[in-house]
Formats: sequence, structure tokens, C-alpha cells
Amino acid sequence: MSDLANTLDGLSTAINTLDTQIAIEPDTQNLMTVESVQKVLNRSRASVYRYANTDALILNPDFDHKRLNPESRQHKDDPLMFHPNEVARFAQDVLGIKQVTIEISQSPETLTHQLLRQVLAELKTIRELIEKDQESQV
Repeated sequence: MSDLANTLDGLSTAINTLDTQIAIEPDTQNLMTVESVQKVLNRSRASVYRYANTDALILNPDFDHKRLNPESRQHKDDPLMFHPNEVARFAQDVLGIKQVTIEISQSPETLTHQLLRQVLAELKTIRELIEKDQESQV
């Protein structure tokens, strides 16, 4: 019986993790790359890097209202990604651009997303079957 409970706990954790990952993914798709910021601000790539609030020694420096603040990174090799609201704030407050229009198009669902959704559906089915089995044994 304890093996069944451990399995159920493991499946529950896996389902919760997948739910969180799927919920987080659309937000990360809305972030802008350096190239996107470059096009929106009509500035060179080098200028975008000069504007960015980065430090060689600190992975995620504190917010600086005079600089373009990237999203938090997990590793120093991760690319710089910027939230559209941050790019708009920087353009208006620091660069003095009056009207900023940033359009974000939703990327199509990838094969990875489809696979994750199928795995999640299967895990939920397995969980329901295990819970029904437990109820019938009680």
C-alpha cells in the first residue's frame, strides 16, 4: 500500500510540475530578443547591449531605471530577453520616444508542447485510475 501511495505522490508531483511548466511557457514566448528590441527602438545591436543593465560579475543586477533591464537569467550563457513593457518604459522614459508600439505575435504550438500536453493527459488518466483503485480497496 505504501508503494502505491509513493507512486501517487510521484505522479502528483510530476503533474503539478508539468502544469506549472505549461502555464509558464506562454509568458516566456512573449519576451523579446535583442534583435526584436533593436528593431523596435530602431537602434544598432551594439546600442541595445550598451543600454542593457548587465554586469560581467553579476548574473542578475538590481533594477536600474536609467537602463534597459533584461529578465532574470538562470545561467550567464542564457540570451538576454526583455519584457515588452520594460522596452516600452525604457523607450519613453530614457530615450524620450513619445509613442511606442510593440506587437507580439503568439508563436504556433510546437511539437514539444503537443507532446507535453499528451504526457500530461496520460499522467492525469493514470492518477485517476490509481485514485479509483485506492477507493475501491478501502
